[in-house]
Amino acid sequence: MPPQSRRTKTATTDGVVPGRVAKSVPKTPARTSAKTAAKSTAKGPTKRDRIATELRRMISEGELPRGSRIQQDVLAAMFDTSITPVREALRLLEAEGVLVGEPHKGVRVADADYEQVKTVYLLRMLVEPYAMQRAARRLSPLDIDLAERLVTDMEQAAEEGDRARLNASNYQFHFLFYAKCGNDGLAAEIDQLWQKFPWDVLQVLHDRADETSNEHRSMLAAARLGDGDALAKATQWHLSRSFLALGKHLTGRPVADPFDVDND
Repeated sequence: MPPQSRRTKTATTDGVVPGRVAKSVPKTPARTSAKTAAKSTAKGPTKRDRIATELRRMISEGELPRGSRIQQDVLAAMFDTSITPVREALRLLEAEGVLVGEPHKGVRVADADYEQVKTVYLLRMLVEPYAMQRAARRLSPLDIDLAERLVTDMEQAAEEGDRARLNASNYQFHFLFYAKCGNDGLAAEIDQLWQKFPWDVLQVLHDRADETSNEHRSMLAAARLGDGDALAKATQWHLSRSFLALGKHLTGRPVADPFDVDND
């Protein structure tokens, strides 16, 4: 059974990537992938990396709908650059599965494929609860207070209809924990998995609103107690409920939890 917590009315935010950092909480560094971070130098990220990061954000927030065509000349004008870094960014996102190249048709935003989503979900279930369990013993009282402010900010942003602020606080909440797991490489791998998950599709599942808020509150309660096992279980429940709702949306029918070894 899921841990109990108070119910609040909020929009579904299961880890949606932020567009802007929430104003009512301390700002955190902008999200960058492991590959982007590796490419960044003292001079900052390359043009390719900046374009790829912005395209990921636009896709995750629904600004670039699934199946929409990507026009290289439009992107070059948008980013005030030559076509070369645009092509490099598109090749990077194709390799990540975010975009799909088609002969004689160019590049489009990849559709959300259930089997691919299932694979990403299984990997997330293997690493995220573990990272949370590790983080539980490393969180300070200030970290817990910040996590609570982020949850409250998500709820307030939802009431105000401020999706960008909601998304930002949600991402910060989850990665506040992952950044404390004691292994930077593990946190970077989780970030890579998040980039492959169709957050834009999950946003339309309004029946997940109250559940999502309660799940965040349950995770917060376990973290405040320093109970790593409870925090891991609350995270597992959160991931499972999110996936089952998304799977039903993508397939048009209820799906079984594939993390159960008896289910295919």
